Amino acid sequence: MKIAVLGTGGGARAHIARLGGLGHEVHVGTRDPRATLARTEPDMMGTPPFGSWLADHPGIELHTFTEAAERGELVINGIDSHNAVAALSAAAEQLAGKTLIDYAVPFVYNPDIAHPWPTPWGVMPTLDPCDSDSLAEQIQRALPDTKVVKAFVTQEQDTVVDPKAIGGGEHTMFIAGEHADAKRQTTDLLKAYGWSDILDLGPLVAARGMELYAHMHSAIGFALGFGTHFGIKVVR
Repeated sequence: MKIAVLGTGGGARAHIARLGGLGHEVHVGTRDPRATLARTEPDMMGTPPFGSWLADHPGIELHTFTEAAERGELVINGIDSHNAVAALSAAAEQLAGKTLIDYAVPFVYNPDIAHPWPTPWGVMPTLDPCDSDSLAEQIQRALPDTKVVKAFVTQEQDTVVDPKAIGGGEHTMFIAGEHADAKRQTTDLLKAYGWSDILDLGPLVAARGMELYAHMHSAIGFALGFGTHFGIKVVR
């Protein structure tokens, strides 16, 4: 299958490499391919420049967001949350009728708030939107002809693409969306990644809880030791 991954950060790279290993034709989208390849410094999370990473992954093609969306039969959104709606809206025609799996968290970095939460990398980002809306719902409203599924967001992406690295894979992945066929397609991809426990939370409004979980996930990670990978299991 031709799969587009929109974004070039560490999470996107996990999907790009795994999809390539599964035999898919992967097209990567970025805002400005020339600028992306010209970067020589790590990003804010310490991720090495994409150009050096790409050199070790032959066969991966880099395009603009719109060009990648056009080529993909299935699209995975890893565009940072502040820019996601605008960038995806610009590719609305290319995304029409397709499944878009969104794993972005609507973080607002360096917030000026009364009671900040200190973390190893600075103040914990706040979430916007939250409670009465979600980034996934905003994307769906902006792209009414696209089938948006919220998934992958409750795990580090390295774990999403290799669930068996944690507890032999005995943990739970959540999905939500309005389109049954798109959720089936997402489930098929998760099974190919190695997931066996996939819990459908229902309509896309459930993305609000999935995105809000980001703070709980961070809190657990700090308690276990920063950088520790872990999974969450829903026990029935």
